[in-house]
Amino acid sequence: MQVFEIFSSFQGEGRRQGMRCCFLRLAGCNLGCRWCDTPDARAAAAGKELSSADILNRIEAMGTRYLCVTGGEPLLQMDELAPLLRELSARGYAIDIETNGTIPFCLVQPYASISMDVKCPSSGEQSDLTLLADIGSEDSVKYVVADNADLEYAYEQIRSHPVPGAIFISPVYGSDYAQIAETVMEWDLPVRLQLQLHKQIGVK
Repeated sequence: MQVFEIFSSFQGEGRRQGMRCCFLRLAGCNLGCRWCDTPDARAAAAGKELSSADILNRIEAMGTRYLCVTGGEPLLQMDELAPLLRELSARGYAIDIETNGTIPFCLVQPYASISMDVKCPSSGEQSDLTLLADIGSEDSVKYVVADNADLEYAYEQIRSHPVPGAIFISPVYGSDYAQIAETVMEWDLPVRLQLQLHKQIGVK
């Protein structure tokens, strides 16, 4: 697999926010989002080719049984990723996958919780909203919002595509958090407002 980095930090987002976590960041992405946290990982060539055995050994050396697979877009490497996740799940790992919502994820749902990032207008990209039908109770959906147009878009999609999993509204780092919070407070929707913890405390 093309691996950009493997590192240990705190989970900054999602249902396991604040937990110590091993991150497996794969290289290569099929989008070019304006708010990308890791633009250096977009190109597959930015990664280093590692075997599944090498990746497994590095993950085990981190000493935590919680893994987040991110990117880039990790599901671009589905053929190699799915068997690795199956093995890690069998070894007792809790696994999250962060995906941009453009690639079907059913093959990995038996082994991992999906965190689907639905792209809002300010990102400059679009997700495949039909994939929301596959979000389960252990999965989650995230809307990264920068302005009122993003909030209006998120509101309409949440209303028209209900999911059993958790729904997060995540303000873009440095945006007007108070204004976004005030708007979300007015919604009668089952959402959680969430700031990116890792950016607040200044870690990767």
